[in-house]
Amino acid sequence: MADMWATSGALGIDLHLEPAAGPGLRRGLTDALREAVRTGRLAPGTRLPSSRSLATDLGIARNTVADAYADLVAEGWLTARQGSGTRVAEGRSTPPTATAPTPRARHRPAHDLTAGTPDLAAFPRAEWLKAARRALNTAPYDVLGYGDPRGRIELRTALASYLSRARGVRADPERIVICAGFAHGLRLLGTVLRSRGARTVAVESYGLPDHRKVLAGTGLATTPLPFDELGTDPEQLLDAGAVLLTPAHQFPMGAVLHRARRAAVVDWARRTGGLILEDDYDGEFRYDRQPVGALQGLDPDHVVYLGTASKSLAPGLRLAWLVLPPALVEAVTAAKGDVDTCGVLDQLTLAEFLTHGAYDRHVRASRLRYRRRRDALVSALSERAPDVRVTGIAAGLHAVLCLPPGTETTVVQAAHWQGLSLHGLTYFRHEQARAEPLDALVVGYATPPDHAWAGALEALCRVLP
Repeated sequence: MADMWATSGALGIDLHLEPAAGPGLRRGLTDALREAVRTGRLAPGTRLPSSRSLATDLGIARNTVADAYADLVAEGWLTARQGSGTRVAEGRSTPPTATAPTPRARHRPAHDLTAGTPDLAAFPRAEWLKAARRALNTAPYDVLGYGDPRGRIELRTALASYLSRARGVRADPERIVICAGFAHGLRLLGTVLRSRGARTVAVESYGLPDHRKVLAGTGLATTPLPFDELGTDPEQLLDAGAVLLTPAHQFPMGAVLHRARRAAVVDWARRTGGLILEDDYDGEFRYDRQPVGALQGLDPDHVVYLGTASKSLAPGLRLAWLVLPPALVEAVTAAKGDVDTCGVLDQLTLAEFLTHGAYDRHVRASRLRYRRRRDALVSALSERAPDVRVTGIAAGLHAVLCLPPGTETTVVQAAHWQGLSLHGLTYFRHEQARAEPLDALVVGYATPPDHAWAGALEALCRVLP
C-alpha cells in the first residue's frame, strides 16, 4: 500500500503511516504504528484518532484499525481508557540517536550595556495588542494574500504622515518600501547600486561593522570618511557611488552633522549623481536640544531615508522602511521581489499604532525613561570616575565614555570578567580609517530592563579607571 496520511478531523492529528499492502493489512498497520511509537515519531501521551476516523482517512475497514489498536494495547505500546481514547503509552519510545552536535547555548551576560537595543521589557504589549485586534478585525480577507512588494498601503500611508510631521521627511506612500529590518533595506539598496555600476560606498569612520558586511555582501567596497568635531567630512567622497551617513546623531560618536557639511554632501549628490543613504536610526530621542530634521528634506531626489522600529519599539518586529527618490522606486521594488516579504499583520498593527497615537505616546514615555537613565549615568560617573569624559549624550540611546589613552582593551576585558557586556569604540572603527584611534567605551544605557539598570551601572563604575 502506498504511503498514507491519516487526518483526524476531530483532533486535528496527522499520521504518516506506511502499512504493508496485501492480505496482511491488519499486521501491516500494527507494525507501522508500533514503529512510529518505538522511534519516537509518536510521543508518549499522544492521543490517536478514533478507529472510525483513522479507518475513514486510510480508506480501510474500521475493524482492521480497532484490531490493530487492540493488539498494541495488549503489547503495552498503547493505552485505552473510557473517555480518554487511545494514547501512546509512557516509556515505550526510543529517542533518536543524535547525528550532529547540539548547538551551544548562547552565553547571557549578567549585565548588558551593548548599544543599539531599547529596553525590550518596556515594549507596549497592551497597546500593541489593542492595535493588533483593531487591525485584524477591520482588515478585509484579501490583505492576507501575497500583497504589494512595497508593503501594505495602510502602513506606508501612516508612515508618510508620521515622518513628515515628526522628522521633516518629504514622503509619499508610493515612494515607501517596507523592509524586514534595516539590514534588509540596506541589502536591497546595495544590490541596486551594484547593478547600476557602483563599486564603492563611502561610510563613516566609526559605524556598525554589520552594515559594512551587508554592503560587502552585495559586491560593494566601503571607504571611510574623516571625522572631527563637525561630524563626518564629505570632502573626500570623490568617485563613490553613494555615501551612508547617520547625520542626525552619528553612530556611535553622537555628533550632529554640521549644517555646512549637510549642504556639502547634498551638493556632492547633485553634482555627481551620487546617492545619500540616510540612516535615521534613533531620530525620535532628543533630550537637551531641538530635534534635528532629516537630511532627506533638503533633497528627496538624491537622498534615501532609512528608518526602523528597532530602536523605538523592538528589533524583533523586523520592520523598517525606505523613503526612495522617484527614480529608484521601481528598481528597489524589483530587487525585493514579486510579493511582500514582511509579515502583513505586524504591518497593519504598526499602521494602527501610528494612526491612533500609541506610537507617539510610547516614544514620549521612552524618552523620559531614557533621559532619567542618562542623567543617572552622568551623575554616577562624575562621582565615581571623574576622569572619564562623557560625550554624545544630547540624544540617542547610548553614550561614549572617553578613557585615558591605552586603557580601552584593559577596561573591556575587565568588564567581561564582571559579566558586563559592552563594546569599546575600536569595535566600530573602520579598518581603513586613518585617524588616530580613540580609547573609549560605547555604553547603551537603554538596553537593560528597569530592574537591572542599577546593577549594570554599578558594574560599569567598578571597571572604569
